[in-house]
Amino acid sequence: MAVLTATTAGTDAGAEPARAAGARRRVAWLDAARGVAIVAMVLYHGSFDLLFFGYVDWPVTSHPLWRAFAAGIASTFLFLVGVSLVAAHGNGIRWRPFLKRLAWVVAGAAAVTIGTAFAMPMPIYFGILHAIALFSVLALPFVRAPVALTAAVAAVVFVLPHVWRDALFYAPWAYPFGLAPHMPVTFDYEPIFPWFAVTLLGVVAGRLVRLVPGEKPVGPVWRRIAVLGRWSFPIYLLHQPVLFGALMGIAMLTRP
Repeated sequence: MAVLTATTAGTDAGAEPARAAGARRRVAWLDAARGVAIVAMVLYHGSFDLLFFGYVDWPVTSHPLWRAFAAGIASTFLFLVGVSLVAAHGNGIRWRPFLKRLAWVVAGAAAVTIGTAFAMPMPIYFGILHAIALFSVLALPFVRAPVALTAAVAAVVFVLPHVWRDALFYAPWAYPFGLAPHMPVTFDYEPIFPWFAVTLLGVVAGRLVRLVPGEKPVGPVWRRIAVLGRWSFPIYLLHQPVLFGALMGIAMLTRP
């Protein structure tokens, strides 16, 4: 969200074109895609919470289709990070909004780690928000790099963990790399290898697809979904505490 600072009493009218210009910079289908991803994430986390409290016996954490659903959601978010970087910084890095957004994501990631350390048996140390923060930094040099180079690096990042791992990466400092022989037991883990490849593919797509800012989503349903996409970050931070807290309260009131 853009922050507008009024320097005189008469700047409200002048702020409207600035707001309109900020709105025109948004790419409608990116907002809609984030909206779809956030709806899917709420559905998945809601299903997980129902399982956690014993209200359903759905194999949310084990069945291949459920695992594919979760991976698809994470992949969508990480892919859109790459596309969004091109949309926002393809003509030059806008450092102030980039660093501001990065600070919010880092703070959100820290809140997830602290919250899950208290509420869950297995804290999340490098989940989707941690990945988005780190991958945003790592992908920034590729926004204007040759597309072929970006695609080649994405291929290496994706293939490497399937052909080589080492016990060295069990060390805590190496946790974000994802190259240990066995994956840690955690509820959310998107390490650099292979997940950064998805963000790089998003950068490639952003370079190859014409990104047109200012167009509005077609139809009332897509407009509402796009609104969710514009607010995906606070929705992500708040939906799980709300769902988890509500089910915890119900369980405390209805069970011995």
